Formats: sequence, structure tokens, C-alpha cells
Amino acid sequence: MLMIKNYVYYISFFFLFFMSLFNFLMFIFFINNNLVFFYEWELITLNSVNLVFSILFDWVSLLFLSFVFLISSVVIYYSKGYMSSELNINRFVFLVLLFVLSMMFLIISPNIISILLGWDGLGLISYCLVIYYHNEKSYNAGMLTALSNRIGDVCIMMVIAWMLNYGSWNYIYYLQFMNNDIFMSYIMGLIILAAMTKSAQIPFSAWLPAAMAAPTPVSSLVHSSTLVTAGVYLMIRFNLLLLNSFFFKILLIFSSLTMFMAGIAANYEFDLKKIIALSTLSQLGLMMSILSMGFYDLALFHLLTHAMFKALLFMSAGTIIHILSSNQDIRYMGGMSTFVPMISMNFLISNMSLCGIPFLSGFYSKDLILEVVSMSNLNVMIFFLYYLSTGLTMYYTIRLIFYLMINDFNLMSVYNFFEDYIMLKGMFVLLTMALISGSMLNWLMFLNPYYIYLSLNLKLMVFYVSFMGMMMGYLVSNMNIYSLNKFIFTYKLSNFFFFMWYMPNLSVYGLNYYFLNFSYNLLKMIDCGWSEFYSSYSFSMVLKNYSKFYFFFHINNFKIYLFSFFIMMIIFMFMFILNLN
Repeated sequence: MLMIKNYVYYISFFFLFFMSLFNFLMFIFFINNNLVFFYEWELITLNSVNLVFSILFDWVSLLFLSFVFLISSVVIYYSKGYMSSELNINRFVFLVLLFVLSMMFLIISPNIISILLGWDGLGLISYCLVIYYHNEKSYNAGMLTALSNRIGDVCIMMVIAWMLNYGSWNYIYYLQFMNNDIFMSYIMGLIILAAMTKSAQIPFSAWLPAAMAAPTPVSSLVHSSTLVTAGVYLMIRFNLLLLNSFFFKILLIFSSLTMFMAGIAANYEFDLKKIIALSTLSQLGLMMSILSMGFYDLALFHLLTHAMFKALLFMSAGTIIHILSSNQDIRYMGGMSTFVPMISMNFLISNMSLCGIPFLSGFYSKDLILEVVSMSNLNVMIFFLYYLSTGLTMYYTIRLIFYLMINDFNLMSVYNFFEDYIMLKGMFVLLTMALISGSMLNWLMFLNPYYIYLSLNLKLMVFYVSFMGMMMGYLVSNMNIYSLNKFIFTYKLSNFFFFMWYMPNLSVYGLNYYFLNFSYNLLKMIDCGWSEFYSSYSFSMVLKNYSKFYFFFHINNFKIYLFSFFIMMIIFMFMFILNLN
């Protein structure tokens, strides 16, 4: 049995790793020669009916596929150490492989039907992975994840129905027409709504932190490069629809608010995995907002660099949770840089990349996006939200580093930490990519460089807000969090920020309570009340009361009983005579 488990690991790892290398080499070939391959694979031909599966290979799909394959191969190798005591490990590996297959369907499809196949597959398998640990918290998180994503699935189905007007579901041919046709702008609104549910934008943000109930290898794959980026990738494919439209302004506002909200909530959170999930949510808001301005290549650039360092960050956090006996509360952690230096190095480098420290991978994409925003013709609110969110990223990162690396260890008085070399080997692959992927993609993707012309203060604005965020993170980590709330915020305002602007309540109790309460009253008053009383219950009660009355005379007064029997016999005889006549 052990040999079978090892074979599953190694075969999956090597297959995905070599597929990643192959796709990356094909990406270089395609982008240098400016190639796009469109395949139509005829599955079934019956009389005049053709069932055709369309595949689109261009540099975007090949590059994204390469990154997805690389991260999934490393995650499978990493889970060999992380989930070594798991009995059903084959099921876990097959679920991860099915997840990657669904993502592949989504990436290479120029057809809205096959996109739905991948899109629905992602939602279904993510549900199976979130409820992998069978407990009540996992089930609740899984249902919230699945039902939030169902809204996006319904939107894609409505797009399929609406695209019947064109006679084909290969949307890639019709993007220019959709932009000009007023009725086809409905497709644009539905696609944006679907992307917002999958990428957890406001008001669908509650499911992303809840999905942290999944095993950590799943979190590093699903919440860095696959499930949450599916919405961003779909918008990149439909980016022509966002030009000069009303919808892009709405998307810009919602995504900027998501970025800001997640940055604030991460500073209040004490669960390590939820902090990283909220930082993912903040970066997704950044991608969606720059995409809504029309810079789809910048959104793709940040999506890919973010996938690398965020997967590494999740894996480092997962290893720390693993050696702390599954404890996730950062208040019990501390001194990790002394006990596990290699894991701490991975954790720090990925965190620094997230902050945009110069010459790490996150710097190239994040700095470029912020400078393009500074050059754009935007109002003060969006500008303010962008730079404040950048400062908040540095704020919660420094706070996290203080709690994990610098403060004293608070969990146990007797402990023995270790570094699992299987996990470390997997993390070193992503560490290399977190260091070089930004610079590499900057050279490969942007054949014509962006021309940035800004004043000195605007150019240095990123450093100003990052430095302020760093100082705030340092000061808050050295003081009691309650004293900060007492002097700056009221209790209710702190509660509002901690609970993600009450987004989980809106998704779970806020809407459901009224419908469920109405259904309960309907059941109580109608089904179990008047309807029951006037139908089956009332008939049975009448018969029961007559029987009791009759039984009372039968027991207590034999003369009346015989008299009633005599009367009944006379009635029956009279009816019989009438029938004979």
C-alpha cells in the first residue's frame, strides 16, 4: 500500500512538472513568433449534427497553464510530507489532479460551454476539498463556498442562453460585436458578476476566509493560482467588453473597496491562514481593479507573480502550523526564526515579495500597477484606496512577522521543533520562482515597455505609504491591541472591521434568516396549522369524538345501547325495502 502511495505522488509530481516546462517553452515559442492556434476537435458526427470541442492555444493560456502545473506539482510533492499520516491520501491526490484538469479546461477554452465545464468542476471539487476534514466547521465552510460559487455558475448558464442569438458559443469571435450591441451588454454584466463571485469580490467575499478549513496544501493551490484566479482569467479573456462601458466603473469601485476591506480585516485577524487568505483577497481586488481600467496584461502579470509568492507563503505557514500541532493562532507563536530558520527564510521572502520590496517578484508587478494608476485619469477616492491598501499590506505583514518571528514563543513549555526536508524541497522550487519570476516575466511579456512619467513625490508615494505601514505595524505589534482600539476606534467600529464589514453575516444570516423564518412560519401556521386542522386532522377528530361518545353509552348504559342498535336495524331494513321497490 505504501508503494502505491509513493508511486501516485511521484508520477503526479513528475508529470505535472514536465508539463509545466513544456508549456513554458511553448509559451516562449508562441510569443516570439506571435502565434495563436485554434483547434476544433470533432467528437461526434451524427447525420448533420456535429459535436465539436474547441481549444485555443496562445501565449496567455500557455503561460498560465505552465504556472498552474508548476504550483500543483510542488503542492503534491509538499503534501507527501504534510499529509504523511493521512490514510486516504490517494483520494486527496486524485482530487487535486481533477482540480488541475478543471482549471486546464477553463484556460484553454474559447467556448463558453467548455468554460462552464471547467468552471463548475472547480466549484464542485473545491467543495470536496474544503470538506476534506469531516467536521462541522468544514461542512459550513464548504456549503458557503459552493453556494457562493453557484451564483457564478448560474450567470455563465444565462450567458450560454443569451449567446444563442449569435448562433455559436465560441465567444472569442464575437467580442467586438458584443461591445457595440446594447442587448449583448447583458452578457458583459453577467460575466462580471460570475467573475466577482469566483474571485470573491464584495459582496461575495465571505467564502474565501471560510474556505481555509481545507488542508493547507489545498489552500496554497486553490487560493493562490487556481480557483480564485479563475474569475480574473475569465475577465482577461473578455477584456474587450470592459472598454468604454458602464460596468467597468462599477467593477472598479467594488474591487477597490474589496482591496481596502481585506487589508483592514487582516490587521484584526489572529488566525494565520485567514490573514494570508485576506491578503489574497486584497491582491485579487488589485488585479480586478487594474483589469477594469483596461490593462489586462498588467493584471495577468500580477496574477502570475502573486501565484508564486502566495503559494510559497501558504506552504511556509502550513509547515509552521504542522510543527505546532495544528495550532493556527498567531498569539501562541513566536521565535520561529530561531527554531526553524529555513522555513522562516521562505516565510520572510514571500512576505517581502507580497509587500513589493524592490527586486523580488511582487515588486515588478505591484510597482508597475501603482505607477500606471498614478498616471491614469482617476478620481481621488480610487487613488486613495490604492495607496492606503498598499500601506495596509505592509502593516499586516510587519505585524505577522513580529508575532511569528520576533516575539517570544507562547504555546508550550516543552517543545522540539523540526524541519521536514520533503516540504522544504518543494518550497525551494517556489522560493526560486518568488525571487526571479517578476524579473523574468517582465522581460518576456512586455515586448514594448510601459512609458512612465511622474513627478518625484508621486514616484516615491509607494515608498511613503509602505514606510508608514511598516511603522504602524511595528508600533501596534509592541502595544496591546485593546489599547489601540480604545484610543482610536470604538468597540462597534472595531467589530465592523474585524468581521469584514459584516460580509459573512450578509452571506449567511443576513439574507437567509428572513427567508427561513418566513418558511418556518408558513410551515407552522399553514402546513401544521389551519391546513392540517381543516383537512386530515379535523376528519379524524370528528370520527374520534363520535366513537368516544358512542363508546361512552356502550359501556355505561346497556339499555340505550340496545335501543340505538334496534333503531339502526330498522333504518337498514327501511333502506332495503326502498331499494326493492
